[in-house]
This record gives sequence, structure tokens and C-alpha cells, in this order.
Amino acid sequence: MRGADIHKRMKWQTINFDWNQVRAFLATAEEGSLSAAARALGSTQPTLGRQVSALEETLGVTLFERTSRTLMLTQAGQELLQHVRDMGEAAQRVSLVAAGQSQDVTGTVTVTASDMMATYYLPRMLADLRARAPGLMVHVLASNQLQDLTRREADIAIRHVRPDQPDLIAKMIGMRTARLYAARSYLDRRGRLKRVEDIARHDFVVTTFQQLDLEQMAADLTVRGFPMSADQIVGASDLGTSMLNMVRAGMGVSILPDEVGAKLPELEVALPDGPVIEFPIWLTTHRELHTSRRLRIVFDALDAALRDLERWIEV
Repeated sequence: MRGADIHKRMKWQTINFDWNQVRAFLATAEEGSLSAAARALGSTQPTLGRQVSALEETLGVTLFERTSRTLMLTQAGQELLQHVRDMGEAAQRVSLVAAGQSQDVTGTVTVTASDMMATYYLPRMLADLRARAPGLMVHVLASNQLQDLTRREADIAIRHVRPDQPDLIAKMIGMRTARLYAARSYLDRRGRLKRVEDIARHDFVVTTFQQLDLEQMAADLTVRGFPMSADQIVGASDLGTSMLNMVRAGMGVSILPDEVGAKLPELEVALPDGPVIEFPIWLTTHRELHTSRRLRIVFDALDAALRDLERWIEV
């Protein structure tokens, strides 16, 4: 059976899944080998091998290409993997709710996010989580630098770029938008922008992520549709919160997330018909997600909350 036919079979034929077989397939796909999967599940390699083979027989497809040293997912295995991941996450959530286990989970989970996210978004999200899992302590590492999750510098990261480490679990939550904002006091004083060309006569405030120099910052903004030069930058900070307060004080214009700019009555969109920047939100963690209840609870709570940012933001 071809991989694409899995969907047809699952739709028209009821398959009695053995959850142990499904879990064995998921762990093997995530870990890359039966031996690593066995260690992760506290089982044995022969047992997992039998479970994966039994699942293949039930489905009537080959899920892995077996070589002397490695296992590679077939097309059918790749198509099935996302469905099984969703099943695993749902089963974990149902189990926690049914048993009331979130009340009993204790320990610390470190979440790293930008200072803007940590200041204006996370507090209410974490207060809501605290009510449901009072034994958890969430340590927020506010940093605009990318922490190395593989070295356990943090447990969960909220990022705007997809991680490139293959052994991390990454989930894209969605896309957000940003555009040019300024304080009304600044625009009253300097004049409002009507065209992109008007950018050349305005001052800019920027966030210097990753220690980019001002020439690089100006070049990046120009590429994104805001043509400018470095000498227009009158304020810069490595903290997004500091940059935002410079904008609120009337120092200049800056690129801000729409849900932030729209919440502040002293700000307005500086160029209503100008470019809109789209950027993703990625939720990333290490593979302990499959075995750690406290990590799963925090990850799932952030997954749900980050999909509805406007509900949680407080500036």
C-alpha cells in the first residue's frame, strides 16, 4: 500500500490500534533507533521491534526502511507520524485531566523568551497555569539571545526562528504581524507619513538583536520595505522593552508587533499603507517532552495560550 493510501484506509476502515504499538512507533521515529526508543520508554529493543512490526501488519504498510545500523521512515511512516504525534499529545492531556495529575506535578521548568514576550505576554499565561498546576515553578529566562536547549540552558523556548538542531522538538504556533508605530506626540511634532518615501525624514528607534551594528540594522529594515540609513537611528537598545519606552516617549518610529502597538493609546500606526512584516512564533523544547509530565504541562499550556496572544497581553 502506498503512503498516500493510509488516509483512505483510516477513513473507511476501523483499525483497532494497540496504543503500545503506536507509542513504540512514535518513540522509534523520534529517537531514530529501536535501542534509543527502548531507553526512552524503559522497555527492551526486541519488545519495541515486535510492537512496530505488529503495527505495520495491522496497517498493511511498511513504516521503516531497515538497514544494518539505522531506521529510516518510509513515505507511509512520515505521513503517519504527525497523526501519531497528535494522538500522543491528546492522550497525555486526557490522562492528566482525568487523573487530576496536574495538581500533583512538582518541579521547575525554565522558559526562555524575548524580554518583550517575558514582560507583556507571559505573566498572565503563567498565572493561569499556576492555578491549574500549583506545584510547578516556572523560571522565566528573559533574553533576546538564542539559548541552547540541547545543553539545557532552558527547557522550553519561545522563538521567532525555527531551531536548526535536529534533536529538538519544534512546533510553529502561528504567524504574527508588525508594522511601523510612533507616539502621537512625535507625529504631531514631525509630521505624519503618507508614503514610504517619507521614512527618509524621520528618526528611528531599534532593537539591536544579536549585536548587529547600526549599518546592518538599517540594511535589514531597508530590505523589509522601510528604506533608511544608519544616521536616522537616534536610539537603540538590546532590550525590546527599553526600545518600546523610547517610542512611547516620542523619540522616533519603530517596528512593533501589532498586538503591542494597538494596546497603547499613545501610539498609532505611523505608515497606515506601508509594509506589514510577518514573523512566526515557534515553541521549542528537547525530547524530554515525551517522558516529563511537568514539561508536557507547561508546553501544552503555552501552546494553547500563544495561539490567542491578544487575550493575554498586558502593557
